[in-house]
Amino acid sequence: MQASATIDGSSGQAVVAPPQDAVKTVQRIGVPKEVFPGEKRVATVPEVVEKLIKLGFTVSVESGAGDAANFSDDTYREAGAQIVDGAAALWAGSDIVFKVAVPTAAEVGLMREGGILIGFIWPAQNPELMQQLTAKKATVLAIDALPRMLSRAQKMDALTSQAGVSGYRAVVEAANAFGRFFAGQITAAGKVQPAKVFVAGAGVAGLAAIGTAVGLGAIVRANDTRAEVADQVISMGGEFVKVDFEEEGGGGGGYAKVMSEGFQQAQRDMYAKQAREVDIIITTALIPGKPAPRLITAEMVKSMKPGSVIVDMAAERGGNCELTVPGEAVVKHGVTIVGYTDLTSRLAKQSSTLYATNLFRLAEELCKTKDGVVNVNMDDDAIRGLTVTKEGRITWPAPAPTLPAAAPAKPVAAPAAKKGGHGHGAASEPMAGSKLAIMFGVAAALFWLVGASAPPAFLSHFTVFVLACFVGYMVVWNVKPALHTPLMSVTNAISSIIAIGALVQISPMSGAVDRPNELITWVAGAGIVLTAINMFGGFAVTQRMLAMFRK
Repeated sequence: MQASATIDGSSGQAVVAPPQDAVKTVQRIGVPKEVFPGEKRVATVPEVVEKLIKLGFTVSVESGAGDAANFSDDTYREAGAQIVDGAAALWAGSDIVFKVAVPTAAEVGLMREGGILIGFIWPAQNPELMQQLTAKKATVLAIDALPRMLSRAQKMDALTSQAGVSGYRAVVEAANAFGRFFAGQITAAGKVQPAKVFVAGAGVAGLAAIGTAVGLGAIVRANDTRAEVADQVISMGGEFVKVDFEEEGGGGGGYAKVMSEGFQQAQRDMYAKQAREVDIIITTALIPGKPAPRLITAEMVKSMKPGSVIVDMAAERGGNCELTVPGEAVVKHGVTIVGYTDLTSRLAKQSSTLYATNLFRLAEELCKTKDGVVNVNMDDDAIRGLTVTKEGRITWPAPAPTLPAAAPAKPVAAPAAKKGGHGHGAASEPMAGSKLAIMFGVAAALFWLVGASAPPAFLSHFTVFVLACFVGYMVVWNVKPALHTPLMSVTNAISSIIAIGALVQISPMSGAVDRPNELITWVAGAGIVLTAINMFGGFAVTQRMLAMFRK
């Protein structure tokens, strides 16, 4: 595209306009009303509209899109959004479409050719939808395909935010169907025992359910095939119930894997025991791309106490309970089985706000220049993982993202370089056998010379001195520096021996004729002072160290 020239009337000079290709057009984000039955969520909320506008975008919202989530058209107008009547006008006039539920074939038909779609797609389960989107030459970012193992992607993780809402709502539904208090109480009419809740699966939804049930005062137990979540369950106030079978259940990406038949049998035995004991069971077990595993059999339901409740959060994928009816709450064998598939929509305002924030964080990554133009950077691991089609070309599944390299292990300290050819190596380098023999030979010769000329009393004291130096070296200098502080209190015993020896030198035993000369007296006195400082200082430092670990 060539530049065009016009004449400036005030100056008479030609003004060259920039090429049209160089001019960036601000893109419009459209938010349609969800048409999936029972879906009350909306893809953005008024407070997020303001943030999207600050990124440079313009925003259109279909009239009535937020009504079910208690966001009126007026609140969107006040935030700066344009209200559009009708889905056809909204889709046709939007460069980018934010959605919650998987788009229908009719919605894809309304989509602008070459447009951008962001929302839940589930490409593995919807191959026909993928073909329809490629026919539209669309660029599609599936929020469910986000590589969740990337720490920087957590702010965009809509699966996590929506699962947390589902876990909370599952406990609310259980409390609604349960005929008693969750918390134990003592009343004038008698004592009420706390409800016992068992949560099968301690992922995001399971942990949210555990926290909510604990907050209501119930006794909560939980199980998961991934052993590493045991600490998380305990930290939420629950009790982790372990299966009597050793097998790791982590499947990558925050999900569990399909377990062996031996583990599954041991797990069924554990579930059967819990079913007889607890009042409420909440199941959350799902494996991507597979039907929900059957954890609660009809026999287990029969064994539960009348009035008990099962909330099956996997009902949309067939259910974890054999008697679950997706989308309904039914009573079987005196047990209420809740199989609602719209738990997030039952908290539409909260879940919409969280989802809108996830999409806004994604928009920030797509529009880092804040000029209202999206850049789908396929070199970015997070964006590459999300992108399932690019300009009509299927790019799913994405290659595994490049994870940060693990921190290298600290190298073993190499021997210090020899200086001047004298062989002074590192302290950790063992001494050669010949050098050690020479050193002991020289020491023995010196010891013999001292013994041959010195008086017997000096020889005995000198022997004790040498042994004391050896013991001191082995006890203090030959240990790791990290242990020096706690070691100070232990070495007080050695200091006490020194103090006793000095006192003996100052005050000879009764009956002794010779008193020590003045020099020995002063040296012994100095020794007493120094060892006293060491003893009391050691105890003081040790007490301060121990106080750091006290509440």
